[in-house]
Amino acid sequence: MDRQTVGVLHPGSMGAAVAACAATNAAAVLWCEAGRSTASAARAKQFGLRPVATLTALLQRSDIVISLCPPAAAEDLAREVAEHDFTGVYVEANAINPERTRRIADLLDPAATVVDGGVVGSPPVHGKSPTLYLAGQVTATEQIETLFADTAVRTKVLGTDVGQASALKLAYASYQKASRVLVALAVGLAHEHGVDQELMSVASRRTDSYLAEPGYIATTAARAWRWGPELEEAADMLADVGLPPEMLRAAASTLARWHDVKDDSELTLADALARLAQP
Repeated sequence: MDRQTVGVLHPGSMGAAVAACAATNAAAVLWCEAGRSTASAARAKQFGLRPVATLTALLQRSDIVISLCPPAAAEDLAREVAEHDFTGVYVEANAINPERTRRIADLLDPAATVVDGGVVGSPPVHGKSPTLYLAGQVTATEQIETLFADTAVRTKVLGTDVGQASALKLAYASYQKASRVLVALAVGLAHEHGVDQELMSVASRRTDSYLAEPGYIATTAARAWRWGPELEEAADMLADVGLPPEMLRAAASTLARWHDVKDDSELTLADALARLAQP
């Protein structure tokens, strides 16, 4: 199969790293400069992505488009793509619930092929190897498997039903991210009563517990702007199937206390706990 051109929307920390892996087997990997931040430009340059000036140019040149953006923006981004009559393979890889994924599939040109995707794991840098789960038309999922063959991004096809990959991603995220929120609350509660060091001593006897990793609370805070909407998506998914969504909505509400420290890599545990204790 001839190498194909890939467009990535948009190169955040995950999107840029995944796109760089795609470059191993692609003819080129493009990103659109219009409206993006200097941080996005720096990431794209770091990972060797080729800039184009407009979304129109990206879509005209791309055989495959991979959408990796904040969950709230996924449908608006798909609408923009739909306005350009894109007819290639569109990988909807955002952390959104299956119903939204199916809506996006309906938005695009009937000649386009939507592949449902869900990335589980950390960005593929520094030895990390996430899995991109896929669901959709067989020939299209095979194209994506070929695109990431022998790279740090593993792929696994779940089936042909659009929504399966999204469901798996959010089911995992509902546990993993809500668990981190519970750790922050437990440590915050102990800290307010002056027994946080003793709590850490107790937790250290259970090294298989997230509670033994209090240092990750600051990382959780810095990612709260992304994690909160993911948990809201997962809560919607629970409600859709008759399961109680309240726990995940509460976790999302807790994460909202950290929205003003977006991607702050210098945030300390003490700072994160102080912000958590103030409405």
